Amino acid sequence: MRYKIPVRAGWQARLAGKGAMGEARPQMSPKEPGETDFTQQGRTFRIEALRSLPQGFVETAGTTYAMYVAIRVFDLSPWMKGAIIASGSVGLLLNLFLVQWVRRWGWTVNRVAAGAWLLGAAGFAIAAACAAFPLAYGLAVCLAFMAAYLASPLMAEIYRKHYADDRRGRLFSWTTMSRAAVTAGSGVVAGIWLEKQGFAPLFVAYAVASVAMAACVMAMAPVRLRASRRIRWFDAFRHVGGDPPFRKLLVVWMLLGLGNLISGALFVEFISNPDYGFGYDARSSGWITSTIPMLAFIGTVVAWGWVFDRMPFYTVRLLVNLFFIAGILIYFSAGGPLGLCVGIGLHGIASSGGTILWTLWTTRFAPADRLMEYQSVHGFLTGVRGVLAPLIAFGMAGNLGPETVGWLSSGLLVAATLMIAPEIRQEWRGISQQRKS
Repeated sequence: MRYKIPVRAGWQARLAGKGAMGEARPQMSPKEPGETDFTQQGRTFRIEALRSLPQGFVETAGTTYAMYVAIRVFDLSPWMKGAIIASGSVGLLLNLFLVQWVRRWGWTVNRVAAGAWLLGAAGFAIAAACAAFPLAYGLAVCLAFMAAYLASPLMAEIYRKHYADDRRGRLFSWTTMSRAAVTAGSGVVAGIWLEKQGFAPLFVAYAVASVAMAACVMAMAPVRLRASRRIRWFDAFRHVGGDPPFRKLLVVWMLLGLGNLISGALFVEFISNPDYGFGYDARSSGWITSTIPMLAFIGTVVAWGWVFDRMPFYTVRLLVNLFFIAGILIYFSAGGPLGLCVGIGLHGIASSGGTILWTLWTTRFAPADRLMEYQSVHGFLTGVRGVLAPLIAFGMAGNLGPETVGWLSSGLLVAATLMIAPEIRQEWRGISQQRKS
């Protein structure tokens, strides 16, 4: 049963196809770029399931091995390690401007996403050739991560155009599960491969996988954004001033995102750097930071997709936050291998729900013809906190220790959860009233 929860009048009107004041919106012609095409749902889902396989493999670079090489092979400076972690967020920052270029020049979303992944492939290939050049390795990995994250928000527009509203969460969760399964399996295999062959062959494989992702997105039916004659770089931010609920959600997302990203930046550092008492090798680091959370992710992501399609949004956000808070506190505070595994497992469960919420929440709240603009603002601010979080994390860890950083991160998540308490109560009152009627 899907609960029909009362929402604020402006958003309720939007979801009903009306403007914020209740006026009817002009209907789009089927030929207009903003129109959906659910006849492509099956084909897009099959291609996306195929694309999720190389993506899952590439994600082991972000979760573990790019940082492991930076720490154990090159012993890069804290600032360079922070730059590697923050580079993906730079891609999210640039996405705000990329959307304006796409609208101005009429490019398809597919073409731009494919181009970004090809740029990422070049970054991985350059990193593979830089065994004797630590700084060049760091910069090449930054390029690869920036390009990969530049493409990611664009996929939300393909999901909106090709997936029906009542199935979007489940379809996305199935492909996310297959991606996580590959990440979990290849996390261990890649660690063994790195120890025996060095990092260069592994990064060449990352480059090949990035090319495969580009090929998959080009095989999907082309998706276009509404054309614009002029480029207004920050035009999407006008929605922040005119949409109070959207503005509040952005603030909430900033707090919980900072808390999560600050702690996440130290996951590999905490267990692979001998200064913090563990000093695990590549295989053990990969098992803990890639395989265990991905197994938890796999086991729960479809359930989270079902929950997203059927339960009120803020209640789902509350549940995800509770898992994040518990996972972070246990990981940094338990003090042993069991605590690391339990903490990272809870974090993996939270990440599966968080990934669905992060990717699809604008499809639930944003007007159909403005989704990409809402998503670009959301992605831009994600990039801001993603750039700041690693710098804060490594600076604080050196002075206060990772355990203290874990507690401060959890505090930010608690603050974000308290901010949405009125909306949660409103949803629960709506559920109670619906049951009584």
